[in-house]
Amino acid sequence: MHIFFIDESGNVPDPTRAAPGDYFVIAGIVIPDTVWPRLRNKLMGLKARYNVRGELKWRNFAPASNDPGNPLRGMDQATKNLLRTDIYSIIRSEKSVVLIACVSCVHKVYEHRVSVRSRESLYHFTYKQITERFQYYLQDLSRQVGRVECGIIVADHRGPKDDARFRQHHEVLLNSDGAEFTSKYGNLIESVFLQPSHTSVGIQLADMTAGAIWRRFARNDLTWFNHIEPSFRRSKSGDIDGYGIVKIPKGNFVMNDC
Repeated sequence: MHIFFIDESGNVPDPTRAAPGDYFVIAGIVIPDTVWPRLRNKLMGLKARYNVRGELKWRNFAPASNDPGNPLRGMDQATKNLLRTDIYSIIRSEKSVVLIACVSCVHKVYEHRVSVRSRESLYHFTYKQITERFQYYLQDLSRQVGRVECGIIVADHRGPKDDARFRQHHEVLLNSDGAEFTSKYGNLIESVFLQPSHTSVGIQLADMTAGAIWRRFARNDLTWFNHIEPSFRRSKSGDIDGYGIVKIPKGNFVMNDC
């Protein structure tokens, strides 16, 4: 069993406010069930060494993040950066752990996708792309090992109404009739599982992954992205584009050159 923990980074403006430089990321970390206990123990040990009591989130590492609820409050930036480096080292330490992400160039998605005309539909469109790659990953792995490899998706709980719409969208994807441009999710089990991020090691690692990817595209800063780059899903020839990182809209994606 493979658990795909996902989280997001970046804001999704409505179509009237979307502008160049707006990117939305949904990123995930695929953890085999047999590896999860070891990964959890590594992260819990790391938090103990740094005396961190609370949730690890990308935004908490910002220099000016002094929110009373931030478990890193009072930690100097150099130590924060060491902690962040060690978190990414944990991800890289497990060769069976794989990263998959989808990056939406927001204003271009609105411009070129007729079906995407709201913040919610853009979120769902981005989610569709990343779930397809997870399905492809399970299919490829099944062929390699000679048995069916199954997976589940675990996402951050956002609120009753948002969660209900999210589950409904997920069910539409899984129960589609094979229409054009829709993948079949034969390796996925059950519905999407929604979990508060502060109780989930996997979602916290997904959050840290999404933040590093967002920073790479929105700020053209490779500092933290380079720490996780070796763990992305790749093609047989080693390509990340289209496999570990899906950039949408395809053919019209614009890189930020700030």
